[in-house]
Amino acid sequence: MRISKRSIARCLFGSVAALGLAAVMFGATAEAKDACFGKSNIALVNGKIHTMNKHNSIVSSAVIENGRFTSVGKHAKGHAPCTKVINLRGRTVVPGLIDNHNHIVLLGLRPGHDTRLENISSIGEVLDALQKRANGVANGQWITAIGGWNIAQFSENRLPTLTELDSASSDHPIYIQQSFTGPGATNSLGKAFFESKGITIGADGFVAPAPFFSSGPATEALFELRKLQTFEDKKRGTKDAIAYGLSVGITTHGEMGAFTATGTTSDGAAHFDPKVAFDPMLALNRAGELKGRVRIFFLTEDTTADLTTLKAKVENAFREFGDDMLRVTGLGEFIVGNWFFPGPAPFYVEAATLAAQKGWVHQQHTLSLDEDIEVADTFEAVNTAMLSLNPNFKFSDLHWSIAHVPFIDQPTIDRLKALGVGASVTSWRYLAGTPTQNGPPFRMLVDSGIRVGMSSDGMQIAPMNPWLNIFYIVTGKNSSGELINERDGVLQTLTRTEAMRLYTSNNGWFLKEEKKLGSIEKGKFADLVVLNKDYFNKNRVSDEGIKDLHSVLTIVGGKIVHDSRRRYGHHPHHH
Repeated sequence: MRISKRSIARCLFGSVAALGLAAVMFGATAEAKDACFGKSNIALVNGKIHTMNKHNSIVSSAVIENGRFTSVGKHAKGHAPCTKVINLRGRTVVPGLIDNHNHIVLLGLRPGHDTRLENISSIGEVLDALQKRANGVANGQWITAIGGWNIAQFSENRLPTLTELDSASSDHPIYIQQSFTGPGATNSLGKAFFESKGITIGADGFVAPAPFFSSGPATEALFELRKLQTFEDKKRGTKDAIAYGLSVGITTHGEMGAFTATGTTSDGAAHFDPKVAFDPMLALNRAGELKGRVRIFFLTEDTTADLTTLKAKVENAFREFGDDMLRVTGLGEFIVGNWFFPGPAPFYVEAATLAAQKGWVHQQHTLSLDEDIEVADTFEAVNTAMLSLNPNFKFSDLHWSIAHVPFIDQPTIDRLKALGVGASVTSWRYLAGTPTQNGPPFRMLVDSGIRVGMSSDGMQIAPMNPWLNIFYIVTGKNSSGELINERDGVLQTLTRTEAMRLYTSNNGWFLKEEKKLGSIEKGKFADLVVLNKDYFNKNRVSDEGIKDLHSVLTIVGGKIVHDSRRRYGHHPHHH
């Protein structure tokens, strides 16, 4: 992919702004040199652009001006002055992928220099990844990989040893941890550090897991690493997290919060202090350095009837407030504490009714059929209460949804559909799921006609990488290649186009931005991903090959935010 000489000429001599650009060539004033400064006009030509509009249109060109699509079609015209023309050379393009439910803030706050292991299938690959990460980091700095992977994905089905981690780097302390609370593993430098803090580490570098919400060696290790972090470290980590998402095509994150940190060794990878957790991301956004979109959902955990925290949010925060890059969207994935079943969560009806009265978007986590039924019961009660206040109330206008739903059944789907509730599904079973711990029932959900959108629920127990999740959607296979996602003998898989819709055109609704996000159409945000291979062509990309897909060019709001084309010999000539 490159910009042709003809395209350069078009830019140089296409209207009044051409005078400014031409003047640059002959040593003009600073003002003339800045004629195109800050412009984000791009024309994409000669591509296979899957718009994911309601007609599933595939076009060859699209024009972006001032961050939005202004023309989409085979003969897209209207190149404005200062337009970059990018020849896609037949590459496949999809809308920017939307992850409607993840934990991007938690990933950004990981201590050390994070290394994503979700795409790896052996210990050897783990060591290679850690070594490559260390090569770009000053000696003595921590190299970490906390959450988003599972030993089940490695052919050896175990953690690397201290000796193996030493081979990845003996100049950097290394700590890797599975899931929320371990187990983990460290190398010699890491072992020496942790033992100096009184933490028990195995001779082979093994770091024992802690019970959930309790203290143990893995959470003690995490506690000590967090104490080393500076605010600049957290900003760097947040930039790295967003950049990784952009490299795999995620342009918008539905940020679903975390458990409230206690500031003790019982805090796991899914804890943060909500008073300061968003500060690094806010700082990046103020500086214009936030390259991917983030939509914040406030997680609250009230356990008393006064709902103190929830009331503070809905009465003092401005809902749907922010800018196009960082915006407060809703409430979730919990709005009361003590949710975990068995037994219904106290005060959920009261909390949900308050959220509805204030007009907030809400998404609720579930992991069992009992929880699904509890959500349906609650939403129906809220609907009845709201109709008593306003006969013209429409529940669907709230854009409420239920998340994960691995064991949901048809009757409960039907109840939620009748209200206009959406189902946010996830493929977190990909890493270590089994035929009994599988789901969600993608085919049943899509065929039911309920609104369905995709999320990763990364990055503690699940990968962010959408292509791993899509592999699971279209094959029903886990990371070990075992077919697991069946329901009553029916394979719960979708087609590739259906899976892509869950990540694009279907997902804007969950963020209450369906008119702005999710498809390549005139007037929508200019978010798109140029893929390294043609995802839709099974002859070119096998099912297994889906896992190796990534972005070679990601554009958000008309700005190039990820570009790996140099590696493919097609870097554009800027002008």
